Amino acid sequence: MNRALRLATLSFAVALAACSGNDQAPVGLSYTASPAVYTAGSAITPNQPRVGGGAVTSFSVWPALPTGLSMSVTTGVIEGTPTAVTAAAVYTVTAANSGGNASTGLLITVSQPPAPVIATQPVTQVVALDQVVTFSVTATGAGTLTYQWHRDGAALAGQVGASVTTDPVTYLDDDAEFTVVITDGYGGDVTSAVAKIRLEGFIAAASMATPRQNQAASKLSSGGKVLVTGGFSIHPLQGAELYDPATGAFAATGNLTAARQNHTSTLLGNGQVLLVGGQGGVGGGLALDTAELYSAGTEAFAPTTGLMGSPRVFHTATLLGDGTVLITGGLWNTVAHSLVSSAEVYDPATKTFLAAGSMTTGRYWHTATLLPDGQVLIAGGYGGSGLPLDSAELYDPATGLFTATGNMNSPRYGQTATLLSADGLVLVAGGYGAGVLAGAELYEPASGTFQTTTGALNVARQFHTATALPSGKVLLAGGLTATEGLESAELYDPVIGTFAVTDPMEFERAHGTATLLDSGEVLVLGGWSMSDAGLASAELFAGAP
Repeated sequence: MNRALRLATLSFAVALAACSGNDQAPVGLSYTASPAVYTAGSAITPNQPRVGGGAVTSFSVWPALPTGLSMSVTTGVIEGTPTAVTAAAVYTVTAANSGGNASTGLLITVSQPPAPVIATQPVTQVVALDQVVTFSVTATGAGTLTYQWHRDGAALAGQVGASVTTDPVTYLDDDAEFTVVITDGYGGDVTSAVAKIRLEGFIAAASMATPRQNQAASKLSSGGKVLVTGGFSIHPLQGAELYDPATGAFAATGNLTAARQNHTSTLLGNGQVLLVGGQGGVGGGLALDTAELYSAGTEAFAPTTGLMGSPRVFHTATLLGDGTVLITGGLWNTVAHSLVSSAEVYDPATKTFLAAGSMTTGRYWHTATLLPDGQVLIAGGYGGSGLPLDSAELYDPATGLFTATGNMNSPRYGQTATLLSADGLVLVAGGYGAGVLAGAELYEPASGTFQTTTGALNVARQFHTATALPSGKVLLAGGLTATEGLESAELYDPVIGTFAVTDPMEFERAHGTATLLDSGEVLVLGGWSMSDAGLASAELFAGAP
């Protein structure tokens, strides 16, 4: 090619380049996240394009990206917060310059976010008449959360905030149920736990399938259900029932391996329930040396590997700090009133009983209370002399020995003994001594002495129940006087040391059970009434904070 031709060719190429602006088109367009899966309501990590070839002067996409996402026309970066759930779709992105363009299909999905999560549930509140109640909830979730409160299942008009406040409470509000539905706007929602308005006092609960007295009850570690076992109704009972606070109903569960009444029921650290001794056999008067275990998972009872060293009824069972159970005293022959002064310890690891020495005094219808230092206070009861006892003693798991401690001010059996949460004192109340007792006293572990309380019970009672409430007060309910059963109840206030009458139960009941529920309410059920050999009814008590 001659020089003139080469110059002409070069001039044409320069002119062509000047006319086209760039002779290299974009190539190989792709994105860092491809396919891209996003969550509605959550900001995405910017999705960066990668492209070869000439410099890109503009980006475009078709069809339009999901709502809330955008793409820079100069950089091609996709960013933003998707605001709507969007099905998987292909979006064509094109990178262009004066020399040409390159395209890629980007698959994008916007999925539904997880449902809102409630961090703080509304809680049941115990109030007096004419007070107002505020229920509140805190929750987290995608986007802007919306709230709708309900009372007894019906939506409350205008109550769409994170809290709701009632009008002044009347009797009609007692046991009203409040819930809130929280929605995230993306199709996710969650409903809160039920919170109730409770006026201090008792309300009727569902009835058991079988009337029972001298039964036992234990709250299970999972779900807060209450296991009710055995008892007496015409004859010793082998059946058992579960109370479910979520539904407020009783349901049958497995049968005991042996019918029994006046036995003990202890929740173990492994979640099983240990039933020990009691009375069974023909007529229901034979003291038993058997024990059995209830497993919540299978709802079945099975005998322990070994028997007790002695039959026992009217004994005590106390869960110790190491997970073993101390069994003390009782009768081994109810006809001859033959006392058991020995003690034994149940070991859940071997499912057997081991001898644990003897008490300083044989006794039954006594109390046994685990103290904060791990020792067990054993007090009162009926003695071998045929008289109520004023003596008390301590069992020390570290040494396995019983030692005498200070005497009570009044001999008594059929009393209750309750550890007070405020100071570690033990409230001993009621029972039978020189007649049915209204007196109460406090055991002080530091000095090993008993002191009378500031005030006495308003009603003398024996074979009643006593339950420590979350407020620190103690609910004493039912029992017997010398001539009648009691439906009355009272509250002991450890701050001022006095008893105050509270709302009575619907039924008089003695030899029943009282179990503190996770809600702070007390489930009182069964027992004996002067007009009824056994009660199927149950009641719930809510105590003032």
